[in-house]
Amino acid sequence: MANRHIGGSFDDFLAEEGMLEEATATAMKRVIAWQIQQEMKAQKLTKTELAARMKTSRAALNRLLDETDTSLTLATLASAAAALGKHFRFELAA
Repeated sequence: MANRHIGGSFDDFLAEEGMLEEATATAMKRVIAWQIQQEMKAQKLTKTELAARMKTSRAALNRLLDETDTSLTLATLASAAAALGKHFRFELAA
């Protein structure tokens, strides 16, 4: 029996298996967490200092930086960006 996935894309495979949205969300969260961590390093900020700038707890910041926790809000992202002197840009793409 021929493999129905040969010649297809990985995204097609994930979509067929019903995993594309979850994989995409996890990938985006990993990139966001990494970018925030890189900016913290560049500005020599500790988690405690960034949490204070965001007016939130360190535990909340840890959830933001947790690559596997995809349940974050736009308000949290905006707060982190503002605390770092940055902004987030969101857009729908084809």
